[in-house]
Amino acid sequence: MTSIVLNETPLLDVRAPIEFEKGKFINATNLPILDDEERKLVGTKYKESGNEAAVQLAESLIKNEGKEKRVAQWQEYLKVNPDAKLYCFRGGQRSGIAQAWLQEAGIEIQRLKGGYKAFRNFLMQQTEQISASTPTLILGGRTGSGKTILLNKLENSIDLEGIANHRGSSFGGFANAQPTQIDFENTLAYKLIQFHHKNFHTLILEHESHNIGRMFIPKPVYDNFMQGKLILLETPIELRAQITYEEYVVNAGKEYEKLYEEKGLYLWGQNVKSGLKRIQKRLGNQLYTQLTQLFDEAYSKHTQAEATALYLEWITILLERYYDPMYDYQIQKTSIPVIFRGNEQSVLEFIKKQKTEI
Repeated sequence: MTSIVLNETPLLDVRAPIEFEKGKFINATNLPILDDEERKLVGTKYKESGNEAAVQLAESLIKNEGKEKRVAQWQEYLKVNPDAKLYCFRGGQRSGIAQAWLQEAGIEIQRLKGGYKAFRNFLMQQTEQISASTPTLILGGRTGSGKTILLNKLENSIDLEGIANHRGSSFGGFANAQPTQIDFENTLAYKLIQFHHKNFHTLILEHESHNIGRMFIPKPVYDNFMQGKLILLETPIELRAQITYEEYVVNAGKEYEKLYEEKGLYLWGQNVKSGLKRIQKRLGNQLYTQLTQLFDEAYSKHTQAEATALYLEWITILLERYYDPMYDYQIQKTSIPVIFRGNEQSVLEFIKKQKTEI
């Protein structure tokens, strides 16, 4: 199973769409043998009358025309992905039937032993084992310090926020949705296994809370990650405001416009206002009102040159009055030992010198 991860082998998933949406693997494509309603009917028949009756019902539901359509879809997929492996939930009836039908059409395909369930269990076991045995350096720093930018300059790093599709703050949601929790865990497992087989000694991670948006890092894995040592990236407030502006205003606005076209800018603005509302109690009414009014002014001039200065002012107040005190308090209370502080260049140099002595 390790080779599937290392090679990112294409996977032909013949489970029902509802199963696929709940959880899937990297490079998996869903071309189901039964749709959601057919699966439900067959499942009911299995509970009532056993396996043989369920198989007979499945075959009657598909019939010849359905069979030909499904085989044709699989053939087209396998022309592009000849090395793909086939699976259903447990590697049983559905993938077995699909394999037999493809053999009738002159195509051989290997089934994934134990199906989705066995591969998922393998990934979760590997995640715990690798996270427990790998030393970690944890990259911290105040909001906007450029931690993710630095992280992506390192080969021996994993971007947890990237996997979670979230920037890790009240304003951190991207225009497109986060993955399911299962997809997040599966992708994290892939990244850890791939990291492990590159023979790096130390894993570099960003200093995250247990949750990243709606995603959560499984507790045993999170606890393993947090056994590392902390490096603090120190960045001047002016640069932090600029980094935050580029990421949360410029890039985020473009994401929304690309996805939602003419409604994009409006939806982005509403998302930011929702983020402010979520932290209103912590801000206090006076600061919340000040920040809301300043954002509204900046937003009303979004396409004008003076909007940048207004957004930067809004971001700077938010950083200095809300995020910095909260992060500084967390650092004071953390049990993770801080072993280095510095700017981006000095942090990069420090990390590269660590090698095996961590």
